[in-house]
Amino acid sequence: MSSINAISVEQLARLVGTPKCPALIDVRADEDFAADPRLIPGAARRPAASAADWGAALQGRSAVAICRSGEALSHGAAAWLRRQGCAADALAGGVEAWSLAGLPMVPEAKLPKRDKQGRTVWVTRERPKIDRIACPWLIRRFVDPGAVFLFAKASEAIAIGERFEATPYDIEGVPWSHRGEKCTFDVMIDEFGLATEPLLRLAAIVRGADTARLDLAPEAPGLLAVSLGLSRMYDDDLAQLEAGMLLYDAFYRWSRDATGETHNWPTNKPRGAR
Repeated sequence: MSSINAISVEQLARLVGTPKCPALIDVRADEDFAADPRLIPGAARRPAASAADWGAALQGRSAVAICRSGEALSHGAAAWLRRQGCAADALAGGVEAWSLAGLPMVPEAKLPKRDKQGRTVWVTRERPKIDRIACPWLIRRFVDPGAVFLFAKASEAIAIGERFEATPYDIEGVPWSHRGEKCTFDVMIDEFGLATEPLLRLAAIVRGADTARLDLAPEAPGLLAVSLGLSRMYDDDLAQLEAGMLLYDAFYRWSRDATGETHNWPTNKPRGAR
């Protein structure tokens, strides 16, 4: 059971991947991070000793400070964050407890270079439908909550990536794209170490809708229909992305928590009524 100003691994695991997840700050010492250079999904690295400097950016938000074993570094950083108006906890047991629980971790080496604001920047083809919305959702919920996405003409996307230091995705001939029968969403789940049961279930739905194999999952035709509908509702790709975030939030929560639930019309008819 977690103490005051601490959150348990089990509690945090329920928040990761959801819009209510607090900012996750990995404050491990460099030597501890070098021994296990992986991040809890959605976490960003910050030096604990300078929490007084970077903590102001989290004012009014909630956060969890994470160190190797949930001791002085994370509790000290969380204390500084609370001092600056952030509702901050430390992760009980730290990265060690998270790893021992068998929960996913993202290899830091797989992350693209961050910009001066600490964000990963991505570019893809304009007029997204399925994969190009699903991938940003996955990145923002499990890799980098502050990630930036650019949409451009297909013929210019790679050149834009080179000139603006953005990582191309879901474009033919780049690493972050389809591989065999797998779509880009599948590839990102594999590369980022996120192969949990709920995400793999969601990946089958995305793959079925994105590659016209609607038999892969009963929900794939529904995702295709809603995705095409959104593409008709929004002329602005960024507005469509924001609408799609809610769509994939709902699919993920169904995949994680509600696959066994059914729904039927509650007639509430009096006994004997026809």
